[in-house]
Amino acid sequence: MAMPKSNQMWEPISTAQPSELDVSRTQELQKLMENAGLYESREEALKRQEVLGRLDQIVKSWVKKVTEAKGYNEEMVEEVNAVIITFGSYRLGVNGPGADIDTLCVGPRHATREEDFFGELHRMLSELPEVQELHPVPDAHVPVMKFKFNGVSIDLLYANLGLWVIPDDLDLSVPCFLQDLDEKSVLSVNGSRVTDKILRMVPNVQSFQTTLRCIRYWAKQRGIYSNVAGFLGGINWAILVARICQLYPTALPSLLVSRFFKVYSQWRWPNPVLLCPIEGGSLVLQSWDPRRNFRDRNDLMPIITPAYPCINSSYNVSSSTLCIMQQEFQRGNNICEAMDASVTGWNSLFENFLFFEAYKNYLQIDITARKEIDLMNWQGWVESRLRLLTSKIERDTRGMLQCHPHPGECLDKSKKFHRCYFMGLQRKPGVCAQEGEPFDISFTVEEFKNTVGMYTCKKPGMWIGVCHIKRNNIPLFVFPGGVRPARPKRVARENGAAAEADEAGNGKKRKIDESITGHKLRKYDSMAGTRNSPLAVEAKVEDCSITARCPIVDCSQSCLGVEGPFRFNPPVGASSSVGCSSSSTAVEILVSDLVPAPSVCQQGSSKEHDRFQDDAQSTGEVQQNFGEGTRVENDGVQQGVATSKDCSNIFRNDGGVEELEPTAPSSNAVSAAYLAPKPVIKFNFTSLVRANC
Repeated sequence: MAMPKSNQMWEPISTAQPSELDVSRTQELQKLMENAGLYESREEALKRQEVLGRLDQIVKSWVKKVTEAKGYNEEMVEEVNAVIITFGSYRLGVNGPGADIDTLCVGPRHATREEDFFGELHRMLSELPEVQELHPVPDAHVPVMKFKFNGVSIDLLYANLGLWVIPDDLDLSVPCFLQDLDEKSVLSVNGSRVTDKILRMVPNVQSFQTTLRCIRYWAKQRGIYSNVAGFLGGINWAILVARICQLYPTALPSLLVSRFFKVYSQWRWPNPVLLCPIEGGSLVLQSWDPRRNFRDRNDLMPIITPAYPCINSSYNVSSSTLCIMQQEFQRGNNICEAMDASVTGWNSLFENFLFFEAYKNYLQIDITARKEIDLMNWQGWVESRLRLLTSKIERDTRGMLQCHPHPGECLDKSKKFHRCYFMGLQRKPGVCAQEGEPFDISFTVEEFKNTVGMYTCKKPGMWIGVCHIKRNNIPLFVFPGGVRPARPKRVARENGAAAEADEAGNGKKRKIDESITGHKLRKYDSMAGTRNSPLAVEAKVEDCSITARCPIVDCSQSCLGVEGPFRFNPPVGASSSVGCSSSSTAVEILVSDLVPAPSVCQQGSSKEHDRFQDDAQSTGEVQQNFGEGTRVENDGVQQGVATSKDCSNIFRNDGGVEELEPTAPSSNAVSAAYLAPKPVIKFNFTSLVRANC
């Protein structure tokens, strides 16, 4: 059944022509991206085209061989065909140097995935000298064959359509091709269908590509580009950018970037982002619809694909990762407003987020295997389960502990067949910090390890360990060159305040200097705690101790504050360099020890909302309602845009929060709060906790 439609719903907010300032800033933005090496060279582009041409020849030869082996006549063998179709970043035109190419092989009905694609084609590729690091993943949610062809990384999916002969000019946008496909084939085909429809729905492809390239770079710099870790991946960012392009069809990339942060810093999640109405189809394929599908009502950040069947592409997002992304949207909006006042430039937006300096407490997840192929399989399985650890911690701590997964693995070159992952921990915004109340996540860790251990293809030597460590005990191999950088001056997330931290021992105070630094406007970095408050404050915070016992017996990690000595004696098959094995020992983290994070609901003031409504020129886009109790809207800027009061329905703040910093200014120009000193209130952190609790 088709969703209700509204003409106003898809009307642009503004069709004003670009100003000279927009042109100038767009040129600056493009130059910055060129200097950052985001564009591949002409030679590399030609090499990719050659690889794709060679791969197309291989699959055509493969399907003829399969057809002949299954006893079809010579005429059928002559006519049979298979084609290679690209999608993802390469098809969108935003791939960078060294990026992989997402490809889809479409074959006839008699060429099966299990027997022929992962069988005969895998064998043919393994015999080619140009193919390296061939790694089939048939059990993945979307089965894929990963490999390098002449140094170019390829992710190859497969779908066999209900056709005997596949035309070279195949158009997958026709829904009838989905007839009689299994779920995995539908998912494989949908990547190409979604990519092509996005390109058809944006008003200016070149502006879309430049803006998307910019946003992808920003997301990677800020550590929120990872679908596996619970953030957003390539297709998610593409849909978000495409929606902004629809709302501002004549805008240049510089303005589109600014409007991107303005819109999504005020979005009322879980209202969905849609590029077009969700259309029904004649096929029995389930689209995203929280009226009928109970599971869809639990989605926190729905970003809906435009091609039938329309599904939520961001189902991996958790409460913690949504909170982090909201903070980054607000930070981006603040910097863009500062740029309007000529206080800062583009470089501030793309500052790298210092993950290993941002938190005081981390979880370290180590995995090992005995062989390279075993490690690749084990790593893929563990990465697909890591988001479960985040959700389990949120569940078992009643939402009081926030997890920030590091988007990617860390490699210690001194250890063979070993990978390492990290997760930052902090008290969640809006949580009342009761002094001395610990978080015991030992059962959570054991449950996660048991879940991972249910891997059906597990082999001897596949092992996982989880250990709590403090910031000062982060292993050196995670830092560039293996050297721990000197502790920089802390940069508060709110108001660009620079803070000097002295944590030499217990009883030392943390001093926050409210002076602005133009090139460091990290208003939302978690390196210093922030809260909504009527006043900017200077806090002298007690350096509370941590009571933590590693959940792993015989852990060699010298975690600061861990009670008692630990020794390492790994199980058979585990690398002796990995410092964890299983146990039921508790992990207890004092709430008062965790660095407070900025509020989830920093969605802008009511004045900002009113001004933004004016910017929308009263488009009055119609709200969509998906049944009682589940509100779903898609109304341009009004769609999903809310004040902090509205957001409280999703992330409630019931009091008991330390008020450390004020909400970010929300005017077009940087307010006086950026430039003038503010009143200072000094208080004792622990006494404030008691007062609020």
